[in-house]
Amino acid sequence: MRFSPPTPSLSSPTRFSFETGWVKLFIGWAIVFLIRLIPFRPPNFEPMLATIMPFSKRYGVLGSFLFAVLSIVLFDAVTSGIGVWTAVTALAYGVLGIGSYFFFKNRAASRKNFLTYGIAGTLFYDAVTGLTIGPLQFHETLMSAFIGQIPFTAMHLLGTIFFATTLSPVLYRWVVRNEYLIFSFPTCTTFALAASIRK
Repeated sequence: MRFSPPTPSLSSPTRFSFETGWVKLFIGWAIVFLIRLIPFRPPNFEPMLATIMPFSKRYGVLGSFLFAVLSIVLFDAVTSGIGVWTAVTALAYGVLGIGSYFFFKNRAASRKNFLTYGIAGTLFYDAVTGLTIGPLQFHETLMSAFIGQIPFTAMHLLGTIFFATTLSPVLYRWVVRNEYLIFSFPTCTTFALAASIRK
């Protein structure tokens, strides 16, 4: 979201335009929810990282982090409930959101780049979550956690490849870059002056 400075007028009170991209973020969250709620969906075949990447190109470090974290927290709150797994996965995806911002900062939002970061990010995510939750919560050995993680990571990579080459480019073109999904709301002079002050 961004603020535009107030524009004084002799014939009308100062007004201020509050432009927000929350509609785009809700679309992203809705897509994540709908795909993850598909019955009989293969485990780890999900669109989280593929959705984070195009949004990180537009919403900066904090926006990318919050989008990723809230995607996990909101989904778990509605479905399985909040727990240790929520914290670990939310933070892991939050870090990937930050990394995605810096990766795409000077790179094009192309299928090749979505795929490149998607694969690297998936391996990072599975290493962080798969090799920590098992040993810490279920007292597994590191080797058993590693071996048990292999089939899940393979499926996760397949999902990433599919969504990074199909969903990510579509989201970036038709949602993230879509200026028709940005709305402006005029407000009164007091709010205009307060919002325009930057220290």
